[in-house]
Amino acid sequence: MVVMAALLVLAACQREAADGDVVELSGKIFVFNYRVARATYLVTLRRLAPLPEGGVTEASFEDPRGGPPLMVRQKLFPVMEKIVLESPPVHCVRKGIPYAVTIRLLGPSGEEIQSIETSLKSNVDQDVLPSKPLSLGPAYDVNPQVFKPDGSTDFSSGSCPT
Repeated sequence: MVVMAALLVLAACQREAADGDVVELSGKIFVFNYRVARATYLVTLRRLAPLPEGGVTEASFEDPRGGPPLMVRQKLFPVMEKIVLESPPVHCVRKGIPYAVTIRLLGPSGEEIQSIETSLKSNVDQDVLPSKPLSLGPAYDVNPQVFKPDGSTDFSSGSCPT
């Protein structure tokens, strides 16, 4: 019975490898960090098969403000079980708009091993974030540009193309 269970496990591994997929998309979300007034894409991948030694992951994130895609490149290590890809800060994210994300796994010589195309939608507009960080430094000092000495506050957000 133990031998049969081992054969089933091995057969499942062979099916995954036969599909040719090295990773699968396991999560995707926009991260809105209120303290530092920053929004980013966050995508996670789960390893299905061995990762190539010396390989890299390239991710292309649609810029919500327009213009060329934002690119991220990350080195792969064979021991990685999960790959986390975070974009540079983005601006002008709008609720319900699908933003394109393309991920490519490349081998050590640059050959494409796998490509994943997906999209991400936010459930809130980015204007929920303040335009400037709420606190500064490691002691979380209040930002005087947001919290004025006269007691007023300035949470105004920057302008985005419509």
